[in-house]
Amino acid sequence: MSGIGSYTEFWAQGDAVTRAVALLLLLMSVSAWMLILWKSWVLGRARRDLARAVPAFWAAADLEAGRIALRAMDRELLLLPMLDAATATAQGQSLEAAGRRESQLTRRLRDALHQALRSLQWGQVLLASIGSTAPFVGLFGTVWGIYHALVNVSAAGNISIEKVAGPVGEALIMTAAGLAVAIPAVLAYNVFGKLVGACEAELEGFAHDLRELLDH
Repeated sequence: MSGIGSYTEFWAQGDAVTRAVALLLLLMSVSAWMLILWKSWVLGRARRDLARAVPAFWAAADLEAGRIALRAMDRELLLLPMLDAATATAQGQSLEAAGRRESQLTRRLRDALHQALRSLQWGQVLLASIGSTAPFVGLFGTVWGIYHALVNVSAAGNISIEKVAGPVGEALIMTAAGLAVAIPAVLAYNVFGKLVGACEAELEGFAHDLRELLDH
C-alpha cells in the first residue's frame, strides 16, 4: 500500500509535464508488450510452418500438389506468394514482359521474398525506437520532477534534507520506469532479429531452389 500511496502522491504533486511523461512511458510500455506478444506468436507460427511446409512442397508429385500443400500449411503466407509469383506470366508490352524469362523469374521471386520479409519484420522499428528512447524519456521526467519538487520546496520557505529527499526520490521513479520499458523492448528486438534471420535463410533457400526447378 505504501508503494501505491507513493505513486498516487507523485501523480498528485506532478505538473502537466510530469504527467505527460508518465503517460507517454505507459503508452510505450503497453505498445511494446502488445507487439512482443503478437510477434512472438507470429514468428513462432511462421517457423513451425516453414519447418513443415517446405519439406511437404518438395515431397509433392507436381507443382499443383505442392501448391495445395503450401495452401494448407503456410498460414502466414510466406511461401505460397513466392510460388504464385514464380509461376506467373508477364502480360502486355511492358518492360518486364520484354525481358528474358530467367530475369523475369528472378525479379518476381525477389519481390515476393522482400514482401515476405517486410511482413516478418513489421514492428521491429517500433521496438527499436522504444528501446532506445524510453530511458531518455524517463530521465527527462526525472530531471523535470526534481526541478518541480525543488521549486515547490523552495516556495514553502522551509528547506531541509527531509523535505527534499521525498520529492526527489519520487522523481527518480521516472528513470526506473524508463528502464523498465526499454529493457524488454531491446531484448525482444534482439531475439526477434535472430528469428527473422532464421526465417529469411529458409525463404532464400526456398526461392533459390524454386528458381532452379523452374529455370530449365
